[in-house]
Parts: sequence; structure tokens; C-alpha cells
Amino acid sequence: MKPNILDETKQNTPFIFSIPSPGDQTEISVQPGSSVIFVGANGGGKTRLAVLIEVGFELNAHRISAHRALTLNPSIAKTSERVALSGLRTGYAGEGASVGHRAGSRWHRNMATTLLNDFDFLIQALFADQANRSLETHQKVRDPGFVETLITDQAKKALEKQGGACNLMLANPTKFERLVEIWDRLLPHRKLHISGDDIQVSVQGSGMRYKASEMSDGERAIFYMIGQTLAAAENSLLIFDEPELHVHRSIMAKLWDELEAARQDCAFVFITHDLEFAASRVAQKFVIRSYDPAPHWNIEVVPENTGFDEEVTTLILGSRRPILFTEGTETSLDLAIYRCCFSDWTVIPRGSCEEVIHSVVTMRRNQELTRVTCSGIVDADAYEADDVSYLGELGIVVLPVSEIENIILLPTVSRAIAEIEGYQGADLESRLDALKAAIFKTLNSPEAIDAVVTRYCRRRIDGLLKKIDLGNSSNVADITAEYVRHTAALDIADIARRAEARIQEALHDGDLPKLLANYDNKGLVALAATHLKRSKKIDFENWLTRVLINKKHPALIKAIRDCVPAVQPQ
Repeated sequence: MKPNILDETKQNTPFIFSIPSPGDQTEISVQPGSSVIFVGANGGGKTRLAVLIEVGFELNAHRISAHRALTLNPSIAKTSERVALSGLRTGYAGEGASVGHRAGSRWHRNMATTLLNDFDFLIQALFADQANRSLETHQKVRDPGFVETLITDQAKKALEKQGGACNLMLANPTKFERLVEIWDRLLPHRKLHISGDDIQVSVQGSGMRYKASEMSDGERAIFYMIGQTLAAAENSLLIFDEPELHVHRSIMAKLWDELEAARQDCAFVFITHDLEFAASRVAQKFVIRSYDPAPHWNIEVVPENTGFDEEVTTLILGSRRPILFTEGTETSLDLAIYRCCFSDWTVIPRGSCEEVIHSVVTMRRNQELTRVTCSGIVDADAYEADDVSYLGELGIVVLPVSEIENIILLPTVSRAIAEIEGYQGADLESRLDALKAAIFKTLNSPEAIDAVVTRYCRRRIDGLLKKIDLGNSSNVADITAEYVRHTAALDIADIARRAEARIQEALHDGDLPKLLANYDNKGLVALAATHLKRSKKIDFENWLTRVLINKKHPALIKAIRDCVPAVQPQ
């Protein structure tokens, strides 16, 4: 990779670098004032890619590694700005510092894994900048002739009329002052107090101060990132490995908006595994699919207009396993069950059944994504045989229960949990019978059954309406005709009768699996908690999640896996 040396006269010159790829080179260009993001999984060669880019641009690049020390020490001995910046950029604060010192002094001969420990140099550089700018302003104020050349008579009269001081126009902000301005917008509840040789913090509205060294990890990380960005040389390529570390998601996007705006003369490269961070940025985006120590990287552009949002698209491209789209959201218990049953898949919750269908169909017709196989799984929801057949043709299988978490109420799974709790023999059977009776008791009135049937009808109608495509309708008459055509055969009364008949049959026969296939009640987990573990629902769910993640009880895991249908990548 040939370095693209920039100087102050070429502020619009792009940074161009090539990344070795299988059989070719991937060339990437980043303009000052813009950014590029590389997303990859652990072990995907992200840090080594950052090193490759840094080395290629010599001192025109400044890299902040993921392994970084965040010890803030305002009492560090103060030094000259030149020495501090040399230490910050090369790790060597002596005479004649150059890019040749960087590998040994900054990275200790191990550029990929060494703990970066340059906070002291950063603090020294910021204090030195403050001292030099303060002296410069002082000297300007003390030179009447210089003041007269900058301020017109009209401006002076206006300032004097307002009681102002004309010399205020001479003061350029220090890097510390710019840091405080950004800090105040990000963390208004914490106030920085920076003197000539110290940094303190106070809670907004309180007179009490504490040392900067006692900041939280997040506060120190934010201070460090702002300081590094402001202290970087002009027209630099700034490389941040895992920029999201220690920073709360609520201010992540705002932090990097501020920093990119503060250094529009610089270009930014972000290396991350955080999909939410990547999706929040306006940037060129690439996924690192694989890495070979040769070295070469298999890198793909994150495409636009795939039918998925950027976060999901990036996750799909970066996955080394087939994709399984599921109903529901990213609740811990749902994901724990799915990941327990489908450990060889990347599980992506999509909300509703319609979204699962849309995701599977969309992914399979996307040329950029077709090399990644996918399937889907949806709740039972009392589907008819032809519905199950249709879904199967799309590559989507149906669960045996209407709510994924209710898989634990199926007799074989409940039995495994009861056995873990030490129940056996007559006690075990009594415990399972009591749980079954409690589930059936929740539907011991016409009103309770009617509520289930009503929800089912609502879902079926909603599903049908979502399938109606009015895109080719050019006028109101066409819309009306198309709507009538699709809804004419919708017999809501018949749908309700058949749904109620299935529930009544399950109740009459004492058929718990059949009831759970037709009964959409997430609250049933609380009954399992009471009867199987004598605990609150939240405690039971947390225990179950830990057990499934840690694979602590193989018999329970097997019982759950035996209850879900097999899914094949297509």
C-alpha cells in the first residue's frame, strides 16, 4: 500500500489505500470530512487491518487501538508542546522523533496487541497548547499597535458603548476550551474545571469538585476521544479501533457527530464489531467476512436498498453461519431458546410472521446476499395445513406452540425442569399435573376463550390485509375492486368458530400440546415458575436463560430441541 502523503495545501486530497483481497486488491478512498467503517466479528482481522492502514500513511495517520489505557493524570509533569506531540504520535519524546520510532516506542514492537498508553502525552499536549495560546493572546493584548491594526474605529466605539473589551476578539480557543464545549453538549450534568495545571470535575449545580482521575470509565473514555481528535495533526487520517468502548449508547452517535464536525480537515476510519454503531453513522461501510494471515481480507461493501435496515444487512453479510429469521424481539429468554435449539445459525428476530416471510423472500432475491443461506421459523398460531405447506415452500417452519417461551410448558420440557429441581416419582407427576391444571384453569370461562378467539381473528385479518398489494391500482375504483377481491372470501365468523372448536377440543381431551398450539398467552410462564421452581416469573426466566446459555443441564436442552422442528438452510 503506497502512502498518500498530504500537506496543508492539499486539504481536499483523498486518502487512498488498497487492502489485499483473495486474488485482487480492494481500493478504498476517503475524503477529508468523511469516514469509512469496517465491521467484523472477533477474530476477523480488524485490528491488523487498522495496523495496515496506519503503517501505509506513516505520520499522516494516527491510530487509537482497542486496547487502550485510560488513566487520567493531570499532575503529570508539564513539557513543551513539540515534545508532547512527538510522544503522542510516535511514543518517543526525545529529539529527532520520527515515524521510525512509532513501532518500537508507541507500540512496543507489537502493533496489533500492545496496550496503548498515551494518555499522559495527550494531557501534556493539551496543557502545552493552553499555555502557548494563553501566552500568544497575552502578548497580543500587550501590543497596542497590533490591536489597532485588527479593530476598526467603528468596532471599537461599538464595544466601548457596550462596556466591552476590544482585546477579547484576539483570543482563539485553546484545545482544552474546544474540548470543554463538546463535553458540555454531551455531558451537561458534569462540569469540567481546567486551570493552568489541573483538571477537576463537578456535578452540575454542586459546588463540590472531584479529581479528574476519579472520573468514571465512560467519562475518561469520552475525554480521551475528544482530546485525541483535537490534538491530531492537520489533514490526518484518524483510525479508531472499537470507538464504542465504554461509551453509553445514548450519546454514541452524538459524540462522533461532534468529533467529525470538529475535525473536518481529517478523514476517519472506524473499525468495529458494533452493528448499532455502524448503522448510526453516515459513512462508507464494509463488512470483513474473513481474514487470512497471508495477509488478505475478504471485504464486501454493505449494499443499499436491500429491503433490510443497515444493521440487519451488516449482520447478514458478516455472519459466518446461515441466517434464521424468527418472530418476536430480542428478549433474553426468546433468544436463549432459539440459540439453544439452533446453535449453528445466526438468529435474527423480525417481529411478526409477515416480517419473517418478507425477510426470507427478500434475502433470497437479493443478489448481494444470496451466497448466505437463510430460513425462517414462526409461531404455531393455529395455522391450517395449507398454510403450513405454503410456509414450508418458502423455507419457513412452524413451531408447535403459539409463543416460543411456552415451549417450556410442553410435558417433556416441564418434566426435565422438575427433575432438575429434584422432583421424582409421585411428587414429580403431582407437580406436572398441578401445572397442567393451572394452565387449563386460565380458560375456564366463555369470556376467557372468547378473548383468545378474538385475538386470533384479529391476527388473521391483519395478516390478510398486509398481503393486499395496491401498488398497481391507479384510481379509487381500482383500489376498491382489488380490496373487495381479496376480502370477499374472508368469513370472520367461520374463522372464529373453527378457532373456538380447536380450543374446546383441546380442553375436552386434556390435550396440553394442542392447547399451547392455539393459545397465545405469554403469562403462562409465570405458572411454570410457580409450579416447577416455586419462584417469581422474572427469577425463573433469568435462571432458565442462564441454564440454556451455559448448557448446564443437557437433558433440558435435549428436551427443548426435541420439541422444535428441524430447519435446513436453503
